Amino acid sequence: MSLRLAVIGAGAVGRSVVDLAPEYGHTVTALADSRSAAVDPDGLDAATVFDRKDAEGTVGAADPEDALAAEYDVLVEVTPTTLGDAEPGFSHVKAALERDRHAVLANKGPVAERYADLMALEAESAGTVQFEAAVGGAIPILSTIADFGPGQITAARGVLNGTANFVLSRMAAEGLGYEHVLAEAQDLGVAEADPAFDVEGTDAALKFVILANVLGDEDQIYSLADADVEGIRSIPASALDLAAEDGRTIRLIGEATADGVRVGPRLVPQHDALAVTGTRNIVQFETVNAGQLHLSGRGAGGPETATAILSDVGRLE
Repeated sequence: MSLRLAVIGAGAVGRSVVDLAPEYGHTVTALADSRSAAVDPDGLDAATVFDRKDAEGTVGAADPEDALAAEYDVLVEVTPTTLGDAEPGFSHVKAALERDRHAVLANKGPVAERYADLMALEAESAGTVQFEAAVGGAIPILSTIADFGPGQITAARGVLNGTANFVLSRMAAEGLGYEHVLAEAQDLGVAEADPAFDVEGTDAALKFVILANVLGDEDQIYSLADADVEGIRSIPASALDLAAEDGRTIRLIGEATADGVRVGPRLVPQHDALAVTGTRNIVQFETVNAGQLHLSGRGAGGPETATAILSDVGRLE
């Protein structure tokens, strides 16, 4: 079944959704960036829209609000994650649900910071909220939880930030210091110019907050403020050298358990499943009847994240 998509956010993920949607049989009828929008009920031409974006800095001549008012079946929210009130992403999703449209998010803010509000809006709407892409890029983490049933998974832990993992694994492999490897990561485009969101553990914490809320119940809703978070800035190369002498390494490990949400550097055996290298992500589930389950893959990137978004769209058909 072909669905009409309105994409809010024209960064790498938004561009990839627009590019890949036809492969999945869907039509993009609206696209908005922070300053403009392009709207066409018959479907946008990706090349035309992005040629204009590259040349003029805007995707179209319409206002961003026009994308929210366009004709669509699914709102795809891929604006940057914000903390606290999770705006403007939350209001974008609210507008869609109030029109009884579906919403698919890669934006972690509304799901991590205002989960109860989001679920209340969904309960009053004919629309559905999906957010697989908010947790682990291309990795089917939330769909696996849905297939197992949240009550069958007692804990989730793992590595869900590629930037921090790249830095730590490079430090371990080459014996280099944090600042040197971070600069290398920035040169390669693995780390942002301002890497704080990643290296301080915030990004990973938001993802594990989402997992805690999905796995938990409505009596205990988590936000970032409830998480115990420590980043990797203060880890010296010598700590990784000492760990290696004992057959271990250090990774930024997140946990969502009955005790709450924690993210911080942890010692793990060098050949443990959680000792992934480079930008690779992994999540480990503790299940009631099936032991440990591991899911690993690319946790970020435009096409990778877009595949999770479009898989969510497919579940709405």
